[in-house]
Amino acid sequence: MKVILLLLGCLALGAQAACRDAVVLVHGNSATPASWANTVAALKGQGYEDSDILLPDWGSKSCAACNDHSGSEEAPVKAALQDALAHSCTGRIDVIGHSMGATLAAQQISKLGIASQVDAFVGIAGAFRGLYSCGIYPYNVLTSTCGSQGLSVSSPFLDSLYGTVFGDRVYSIKSYIDQVVCSTGTCLVYGIHSSSIWYEDASYSLNLGHFGLQTDTAALQLSLIQ
Repeated sequence: MKVILLLLGCLALGAQAACRDAVVLVHGNSATPASWANTVAALKGQGYEDSDILLPDWGSKSCAACNDHSGSEEAPVKAALQDALAHSCTGRIDVIGHSMGATLAAQQISKLGIASQVDAFVGIAGAFRGLYSCGIYPYNVLTSTCGSQGLSVSSPFLDSLYGTVFGDRVYSIKSYIDQVVCSTGTCLVYGIHSSSIWYEDASYSLNLGHFGLQTDTAALQLSLIQ
C-alpha cells in the first residue's frame, strides 16, 4: 500500500510539474504560423505539447496592404486566445506577437478583457506607436494597413490602445535597424521607439532586422514567459 501511495504521489507531482501556461503565437502581416518554427521548436524542447501552443492564422497572404485590425483579421486571434484560456491547465496564458501580430494580439486581449489572465505578453517588432511610413492620421494614409484601424501614427486604433495593460508582465523586443519599423530612417515616434510598449517591465534592443527579431530570438522569448 505504501508503495502504491508513493507511486501515486510521484505521478501527481509529475503532472503538476508539467502544468504550464498555454502559449499563443501571433504572426505578422501576411506571414503564416510557420514563421514561428524556431519558437515552437524551443517550446517543445522544454516539454510543451502541441496542445499547449496555439498558432492563429490571420489575414490575407497576397495583399499585406489590405490587412488591418478590424473584422476578419480579428476572429482567428480572438478564437485562439479563448481556446488557450479554456485549455490551459494553469488558467493563464502567455502571448507573443510579431510585427502587426503584436498589436492585433494586444487589441484582442483588451477587447476580451483578459489581461489579468495573461501571465506574460511579449511584443516583437511591433509598431505600438505607429509607423511614419504609414503617415500621420488622417494624412497620407493610403492603405487599410495604415488607415483608421491600422498603423498610421495617431490612428484611432492606436489611440484607443494606448495606455492599456496587456498582461501581468509585458516585454518588448526591438531593433534600431528594423527595416519596417525604422524604414523612414527613424524608429522613434515622439521620441520613443515605436516597438516599446507603455508600462513594459523590460525592453530588449538587438542588432537584428525585422524578421530576425522573430526567428532568431526563440531562447529569449522562452525565457520571458517562464
